[in-house]
Amino acid sequence: MKKIEKTENQIIFTAEIEETVTNSIRRYVNQIPILAVDEVEISKNDSALYDETVAHRIGLIPLKMEGSLTKKPGKLKLDVKKEGVVYSEELKGNPAVVHKNMPITLLNNNQELQIVATIKAGKGSEHSKFSPGLIFYRNVVEIVVDKEFYEEIRKVCPDAEIKEKGDKIIIIDDKKGEVADVCEGILDKKKKKAEINPTGELIITIESFGQISVEDIFKKSIETLKKDFASVAKEIKKI
Repeated sequence: MKKIEKTENQIIFTAEIEETVTNSIRRYVNQIPILAVDEVEISKNDSALYDETVAHRIGLIPLKMEGSLTKKPGKLKLDVKKEGVVYSEELKGNPAVVHKNMPITLLNNNQELQIVATIKAGKGSEHSKFSPGLIFYRNVVEIVVDKEFYEEIRKVCPDAEIKEKGDKIIIIDDKKGEVADVCEGILDKKKKKAEINPTGELIITIESFGQISVEDIFKKSIETLKKDFASVAKEIKKI
């Protein structure tokens, strides 16, 4: 594995791993239990938005996953009377919201919004509000083109790794940005084709919505996948 880039809510790395395995890990992101708002009781809503719209917005606000899921989830309360935008940070209780500046609705002078939200654990396969993030990937490839295109490709992709081999050059497409499409675009102008060869490696990107870290998304997805494999193995032995 080789890290390409890491930020607070994203990591990009290369790994020599089968696409089928990576795709299974990707799909199992939505099997990780996550906390989210399940029910919203609105006792007062003077805003221009319908109750259903306000409830839908609150349901999609990511919540921090601190502590164990075995504990009974708490409730969030919002009681505001003001003029201006109502933000997610005004939801008080446990668990806390991840992003404090998500707008919920807009109130005019002397308007009120009173809400009690009930939290529960769920999975992204049930509803997107329980999804902790995304995993996506693409192949690392070698692009073989005529040497005459060296300067043009180097100008457009200055960070690309380029090797010379006779009258050809080989561009290694293993960075965050996809070089293959750029090369094909340059060659199309002169009606020439590139030879694109997979290397067996993948560039994997993990993005977190903030409930859990990118490392935990990857780890928990694999753990959940392993549990299901073990369960299937037990059932097969019974046959």
